[in-house]
Amino acid sequence: MENNKEMLEATVKGLQEKIVSLQHELKGKEKELEDVNKPVINSSTFSQVEDSVSRIVECFNFDCGMFEYEFSISYDNKLELSELTFTDTYELQDAIMRDIENRFKVIDNE
Repeated sequence: MENNKEMLEATVKGLQEKIVSLQHELKGKEKELEDVNKPVINSSTFSQVEDSVSRIVECFNFDCGMFEYEFSISYDNKLELSELTFTDTYELQDAIMRDIENRFKVIDNE
C-alpha cells in the first residue's frame, strides 16, 4: 500500500511537470500564431526606426498651445495642475514620419 502511494505521488508530480512544460510550449505557440500575419522587419531596421522616433520626440519643440490644461485648488488652497492632455499629435506624428521617410527608401506594395 505504501509503495502504491509513492507511485501515485511520483505519477502526479511527473504529470504536473508535464503540464508546466506544455503550458510553456502553448504560450510560445500562441505567440507564434499571433506573429504569423505581421509584416517582417529585421532588427537593424527596427533599431533605426526606434532611434528615429526617440530622437524626434527628444528634440521636438513642445509648446504650451499643444496641451489642454485643467487646474484645481487643493485643500490647502494651492493651485494644482490636475490634468494635462497633449492635443496636437499631428505635428509630432508628422515629424516622426518625415524622419522615417528620410531614412528609408519607401516603395509601393505591388
